[in-house]
Amino acid sequence: MKTIVVIPTYDEKDNVAPMAEAVLASYVELLFVDDNSPDGTGEVLDALAAKEPRIHVLHREKKEGLGRAYVAGFAKALELGAELVVQMDCDFSHDPKDVARLVEAISTPISSRQSGNSDDEKKFPDLVIGSRYVPGGSTPGWPFKRRLISRAGGIFIRTVTGMPVRDPTGGFKCWRKTTLEKIDFATVASAGYSFQLEMNHRTWKAGLSIKEIPIAFTDRVAGYSKITAGIARESLKIAWRLRRFF
Repeated sequence: MKTIVVIPTYDEKDNVAPMAEAVLASYVELLFVDDNSPDGTGEVLDALAAKEPRIHVLHREKKEGLGRAYVAGFAKALELGAELVVQMDCDFSHDPKDVARLVEAISTPISSRQSGNSDDEKKFPDLVIGSRYVPGGSTPGWPFKRRLISRAGGIFIRTVTGMPVRDPTGGFKCWRKTTLEKIDFATVASAGYSFQLEMNHRTWKAGLSIKEIPIAFTDRVAGYSKITAGIARESLKIAWRLRRFF
């Protein structure tokens, strides 16, 4: 199945070339979504795309939030013919080698015990999440306080929404085209990082299957982090808003 990896970028000029090389090793296509980065990321991406036909670049006029970038990127990926869409960060906190693991997981039937189907009915995951908090997942290099806040946030979100996902805010995922179409991703309200949570919630409420596989989530290797305390608060507020649908 045609797989396109969607990566939003903003001031990532030092990461995009090594990231492209690493991701393309998994025999996929790559779509960068750049929000008019002032550091020249867009120009670097155009140079990469000119040399490699598997690299696509979507330029947006301004920074409107991670969620808006992903909505635009998903739409473009489907327009390019993607049957599977992988989303990930550009800072190497997500290991590009795990792209192949996500694709393999979504292409592997769920066991009859998990799906409730008989053995002769094969059901595949509709969404696969690379999870920090299932057995085997990890956050190497994180200080204790950061781990505590992240885990507590996940527990809070699961308790408030009822959604049985161990890593509800994780951003390393593999989507089926049909899943994105069924949940009407273009109408997701969250513009920022809470987009991850709202997309997971829509998938769960639609009765679609979600599988989590363990990943190691590390700190970025270049550039600067875009995570702020306000982003964390936004996710908690969205969880309360989604509660009414539970």
